[in-house]
Amino acid sequence: MKVYKFGGASVKNAEAVKNVAKILVADAPTKILIVVSAMGKTTNALENLAQHYFNKNDDCPALLNAIKAYHYSIIEALFNDKNHPVYNQVNNFFVEIDWILEDEPQDEYNFIYDQLVAMGELISTCIVSNYLNLSGILNKWIDARAYLQTDNNYRNANINWAKTQALITKNLPTILQNELAVTQGFIGNTSENFSTTLGREGSDYSAAIFGNCLNANSVTIWKDVPGVLNADPKLFKNTVKFDTLSYTEAIEMAYYGASIIHPKTLKPLQNKNIPLLVKPFMASHESGTKICATENPITTPIIIVKNEQILVSLSTKDVSFMNQNHLKNIFVAFADLNIQVNTLQISALTFSACFDFDETQFKQLRQTLDTEFNIRYNTHLQLITVRHYNDATLKKLSQNKQILMEQLSRSTAQIVVKNKIQE
Repeated sequence: MKVYKFGGASVKNAEAVKNVAKILVADAPTKILIVVSAMGKTTNALENLAQHYFNKNDDCPALLNAIKAYHYSIIEALFNDKNHPVYNQVNNFFVEIDWILEDEPQDEYNFIYDQLVAMGELISTCIVSNYLNLSGILNKWIDARAYLQTDNNYRNANINWAKTQALITKNLPTILQNELAVTQGFIGNTSENFSTTLGREGSDYSAAIFGNCLNANSVTIWKDVPGVLNADPKLFKNTVKFDTLSYTEAIEMAYYGASIIHPKTLKPLQNKNIPLLVKPFMASHESGTKICATENPITTPIIIVKNEQILVSLSTKDVSFMNQNHLKNIFVAFADLNIQVNTLQISALTFSACFDFDETQFKQLRQTLDTEFNIRYNTHLQLITVRHYNDATLKKLSQNKQILMEQLSRSTAQIVVKNKIQE
């Protein structure tokens, strides 16, 4: 049994959806669970809609109409029959969004976010499942929320592994004995039956959860790159593809922000020694990269770039040393707001941390820490992480850049800079 995960770029338009069908035709006899993300940039569009709704802006209908138009353009290109059930099915999902937008926002933003943004995956999988059936690739659409049970930590929900394992093993193996199944990445469900999301790019993690609970032979993530590269090809020339990577190295890369793998993806697979394959969806015959239990020493520097970072520096208002009680209060504030620190530095008088900028989170952080600390910050920064660095690589990356913070360990270097890399 295999798990295939197709990201937003893999289903961004009608041609991409048709390509998914071509990939599956080659593996038609194989039991496959297909995990699909929202189409193209739909998650971004729904995030924008959630923000405007929460802020009570008047342009929500226009934003939603644009999302509708995008999806219906794909449907019309895939289904010649205007009476095909997919039209009504997708319309019903949009009606659910309409119902949310009809009322004044009463709940916390993170809850609203998950109820709206989760719809992207439900709509995309509805379209993909219907098209595969139309193409002769028989499959069953299943709602991931009936299987992935989580807590109510909205926008970054934690999996209840015991409940999730029990639900998946109860009937999903039987379904997969007879046909393929199409389900959603990124989303789960609470015990109160509310939608949750697993964090941005969480569809990879969903695939790993299903793979773990189903004891899959492998999990394959289909990407718009030939495999795992040592750097983003959009930023750097002459990138190097890794044929194999160890779980440990891949986990390090994901932790530091390599966008090709979600940080939580690897551990569920490593626990059961299930290989993760990263393959190009436009060249499915190519081998891609295999992530598994291997001892494969890395000598090529691996460069990871995270944009839209904020560097926050905190100092005590009475100019006292940064002691353990101060640090406790700081870390509790970060934890309560689910802020993942990407790199930090502590001196006698200052605590500095770099993390992904989120306006709502940062506003709450300032409100929490403002009474105890002086707060200085810089936005629109870039964090560059280099695994297996050398002097030449660091010199090249820091050339003509203002370095605001730098950290060096045995195998990893991190620098926070003001301007973007141009290669």
